[in-house]
Amino acid sequence: MNLSMFSLVGKVAIVTGAGRGIGRAIALGLAQAGADVVVAARTAADIDEVAAGIEDTGRKALAIPTDVRDIDQVTSMLGKTLASFGRVDILVNNAGGYFIAPVLDMSPRGWEAVIKENLDSVFICCKVIGEPMVKQKAGSIISVSSTTGLGPYPGAAHYAVAKAGIISLTKTLAVEWAPYNIRVNAIAPGFVETPATTAFWQENPKHRQAVLQKVPLGRLGKPEDIVGTAIFLASDASAYVTGETIVVSGGLTTTVFDELVI
Repeated sequence: MNLSMFSLVGKVAIVTGAGRGIGRAIALGLAQAGADVVVAARTAADIDEVAAGIEDTGRKALAIPTDVRDIDQVTSMLGKTLASFGRVDILVNNAGGYFIAPVLDMSPRGWEAVIKENLDSVFICCKVIGEPMVKQKAGSIISVSSTTGLGPYPGAAHYAVAKAGIISLTKTLAVEWAPYNIRVNAIAPGFVETPATTAFWQENPKHRQAVLQKVPLGRLGKPEDIVGTAIFLASDASAYVTGETIVVSGGLTTTVFDELVI
């Protein structure tokens, strides 16, 4: 087996939601695999720190504060990327967020906010950044979905619908853009310890314990657990993989959620 197929040397990647958690880990991992990386998030301080870490690996980095819900800001981010690197080969859609609320307690505004942040942002980034990929007839798009998009998720219907939408969009774009040699895939992490989830679980320790009881491997995920799958999907090692959703959950999808566990 030729391990050079996992190399990203000469590739340019954009990672959204790259300031913390899974996005940060993926951005650093892609750089370690050889890619130059554009890191995007709304908080400039976070992505500046990640960009510095990327440059420590010997790769080039560009930190661009961006609200990926805004097509004008995404278009501006792409322009700055092309001005600095001349191309974009990899897009990782990772930005997202949620809050807990049963449907009866959820306002239309709250529903729309979560759909916009988690699903509309992926559509916008794919549409804008997909255009230069179509022109160069090459690219790999990786969207971070969730195991919540694979089944019922009491207490977070808006988030589950958004993440299921990402999986459906992934399949559709994979078919539409296959003639341009653009591969489109998704990753569905299970419960991963990030700054956001850690803060929630500190306030709700019973929920954390309930989650642990559902994971066959007996531990929560770490952001670094997602990196290998991202590198695989970004690289030539997955040259015949498109339209797929790879679950990285410690076996979580072998269990059934019949109550709120987040």
